[in-house]
Amino acid sequence: MPSPKDTFITVYGRMPVLEVLQDAGLTVDKVVVAEGSRGESLDRIRDLARRRGIDLRTASAHRVKVLAGNGKHDQGVLADVVAPRMALVEDFVQRPAAGGSDTVLVLDAVSNPSNVGMILRTATAAGLAGVVLPRAGSPGVDPLVVKASAGVAYRAPILRCRTAADGVRTLKDAGWKVAGLDGGAPDDLYATPLPAATALVLGNETEGVSQEVAGLVDTWVSIPMANDVESLNVSNAAAVVCFELLRRRLHP
Repeated sequence: MPSPKDTFITVYGRMPVLEVLQDAGLTVDKVVVAEGSRGESLDRIRDLARRRGIDLRTASAHRVKVLAGNGKHDQGVLADVVAPRMALVEDFVQRPAAGGSDTVLVLDAVSNPSNVGMILRTATAAGLAGVVLPRAGSPGVDPLVVKASAGVAYRAPILRCRTAADGVRTLKDAGWKVAGLDGGAPDDLYATPLPAATALVLGNETEGVSQEVAGLVDTWVSIPMANDVESLNVSNAAAVVCFELLRRRLHP
């Protein structure tokens, strides 16, 4: 059963909410303002919401903090923005076959919001079918992630599940091959054949792929490194992977 967090990106803070309301290309489901909140920016938020016909609600300050999921930075206001390409992994694997890529990235406990935002931007630019972003072990798609993605997060193909292992099992059961990225893998990313329906797992920034997910991996690949460089930042590694997959699709 999908939760609202599998349908909307919740933006909090006065300037982020104002920016969302000023972007006619975004569909805002509702705006929630804390009781007793005052200020010129909040007046502008209320005015813009009314002019756009957006559901404008009032709630207690505590309720706004709970809904925002951030007790320090909500500034008494949040907006739920419709994410049209966000879906549950189990719904994604049942969609009708379509042209283009079936390759997805799986983020296994990638916890830095800046890395997640940059990966969402890169994967969307490279035309990947999805980025599995589990609820457990990953940041919510919050203003930090949105900022790092330069706004692309709103239209990124984000696939939700409870844990990375749950998402990988669902993909594997539906016929996806699971590849893991690991610096010590003997097989070269550029030389390893991968089917169109591949789930490529990127691990945590410091610990790599978790043990539970590693047990589901079919093949391990590495990015060749020169000059004794051991590894790349996970968002840089994701960029290499995404555009290698795009190259294969464009020049099979």
